[in-house]
Amino acid sequence: MLFYRAALPLSPQALSYLSGVLRRHRKTIGSPWRRLNPGQQALLVLVHLRKGETLAEVAAGFGVGIATAWRYIREAVTLLARRSPRLERLPARLRPRPQSRPNLGHPAPPRSTVVL
Repeated sequence: MLFYRAALPLSPQALSYLSGVLRRHRKTIGSPWRRLNPGQQALLVLVHLRKGETLAEVAAGFGVGIATAWRYIREAVTLLARRSPRLERLPARLRPRPQSRPNLGHPAPPRSTVVL
C-alpha cells in the first residue's frame, strides 16, 4: 500500500474543538497512555468523516490497527453526539443504526448458496 499526504478542507477550530472534547474525556475517565494523543485522534476521526477514507486507510496512515481506528472514531462520534441535543430528537427512522462490525475497507465476502 502506498501512502500520501493530502490537504483536508477543514477549519483549525474543528480540530481544536474535537481535541478538547477528547482531552477532557480522557482526563475524566482516567485513561491510560494511548497510541495517539487527543489531537492526532481528532485528526484521524475528521479525516475519516470528511474524506470518507476507509478504516484500513486511516489506520495505516496514522500507524494504528484497524480495530483501534474504529474504537477511536466510535468514541469521538459518541462524545459529539452527547453534545448535540437535537440528535436525540431525531425520528427513529433517521437515527444511525449501531454497526455490528466495523467497515474494514473491503466488501464482505459473497454468500454462497448450496442447492441440493
